[in-house]
Amino acid sequence: MIDLDAYFGRIAYLGSREPTLETLRALHWHHPLAIPFETLDPLLGRPVRLELEVLERKLVAERRGGYCFEQNLLFGHALRALGFAVTQLAGRVIWQAGDHERRARTHMLLLVQLGEGAYVCDVGFGGLTLTAPLRLEPDVEQQTPHEPFRVRREAREYSVEARVGAEWSTLYRFDLQEQRQVDIEVLNYYVSTHPESPFLSRLMAARPTSDCRFALRDNVFSVYGGNGRLEQHELGSAAELRGALALTFGIQLPADERLEAALERVVA
Repeated sequence: MIDLDAYFGRIAYLGSREPTLETLRALHWHHPLAIPFETLDPLLGRPVRLELEVLERKLVAERRGGYCFEQNLLFGHALRALGFAVTQLAGRVIWQAGDHERRARTHMLLLVQLGEGAYVCDVGFGGLTLTAPLRLEPDVEQQTPHEPFRVRREAREYSVEARVGAEWSTLYRFDLQEQRQVDIEVLNYYVSTHPESPFLSRLMAARPTSDCRFALRDNVFSVYGGNGRLEQHELGSAAELRGALALTFGIQLPADERLEAALERVVA
């Protein structure tokens, strides 16, 4: 069973523990602001483990971040401990790949059932991570603390879309087939070890704040403002990358002898 006190301390949550929509919204806000998206372990050739005790040690005690499987599994454990009904789902990432392209299921999200209906929860989609749950109600624009989102439906699949500027962009598609832990383990193994997985060769980090989003893709540092403004610049050294990862993204960097060489490759 997850240590809720430690988890709540990590995400600075002091609110209700009742399994209500208000609680779900509050947790979905606090989690991504505190626990960043990051892909350091695959980049360093370190195994990505999904057992609860490993997730708690890495994301809570060691104050690291993680990607979708780690983030949403940890979030799901916390929600279940509070009494929420949670189903694990898998999605095909479409973002920046073209809507027409059929892709493997390499993303994880959650579906939470409440008296008010079903809600999509996802605290692990990098630079466009949700900061609020979305009602599973197609074609309704839903406001979040950041971008407007909507859920679309096509045949037996759903998609999550974000309005970035004036355009709607699809993030991923999913269906409602439950994914058990063993299914998630297989997907995670592919994403963290397959030679063609971008996580093995690219440094990625992301974290929202109350009024903007920070993102790092290799050595390109981006700030997305609430008014649609985008600022970007390149980080020119491993030291600058270390500083951004630690100070801006709040990542307690691993004590790994391979880290310096990996950061040097990123800026080369």
